[in-house]
Amino acid sequence: MGQPFKAPPAYAITSVDNALRIAAMLQLEGSLTVSEAADRIGVAASTAHRLLRMLVYRDFAVQDSDRAYRVGPLLELAAHSRSAASRLRTAALPELHRIVDQLGESANLTVRTGDTVRFVASVECGQALRVGSREGMVFPAQRTSGGLVLLAEVPAAELAALYAPERFTERPEPPPDLGQLGDELAKIRRNEFAVNDGRSERGVVAVGVAVRDGSGNAVAALSVSMPSVRYDKRSLPRYVGALRAAAARLERGLD
Repeated sequence: MGQPFKAPPAYAITSVDNALRIAAMLQLEGSLTVSEAADRIGVAASTAHRLLRMLVYRDFAVQDSDRAYRVGPLLELAAHSRSAASRLRTAALPELHRIVDQLGESANLTVRTGDTVRFVASVECGQALRVGSREGMVFPAQRTSGGLVLLAEVPAAELAALYAPERFTERPEPPPDLGQLGDELAKIRRNEFAVNDGRSERGVVAVGVAVRDGSGNAVAALSVSMPSVRYDKRSLPRYVGALRAAAARLERGLD
């Protein structure tokens, strides 16, 4: 049986309706220029431009280097819907426990949305001095090991849009230096792991690797985190090896 006809509300707000229509187009159909958006919703280009800039301001859209607009970080959350994140978390938990058993340190699973990462799952180690659970927390992506390995997969133009200065005018800190970040991400791509030494929290070190889907796209990251007083750089190959093995098993389970 089809859905019943939906009458508009008695006091419809046209500008809100138009903004929502554009947001839906971006999510379902892909990128739009100002003129395309104006034609689709039947408004002047100047009105469409104002609506798109508000969507950018609220992270529903981002503007590419070619001036077209595409889906923003908030709408990208659909890629990590509750059901998808729940499946990923369920599949990853045994691997997180295995990492903790192997390395004796806390382990995490993260996903990226725009310039932030969310900790989907955490398993604490049993040591008295340990890094506590980060589950449910959101951090700037460039300040976490998992966020760094996921940012390393982002094309240069998209990275520039993520860290455009105008997106940070209402934020407490400026965007990272894009040149410096780009150099660091290039090294991470070559090494296929990232190290976070005190970026997200003083006295904490973390190592992260990517988890890929069947097409080779990085969809999440596994990381191990520990107090810096216990971190030994000579043990880095062991940390990376355990994480890569866990990521490979998790990837097979996601196929």
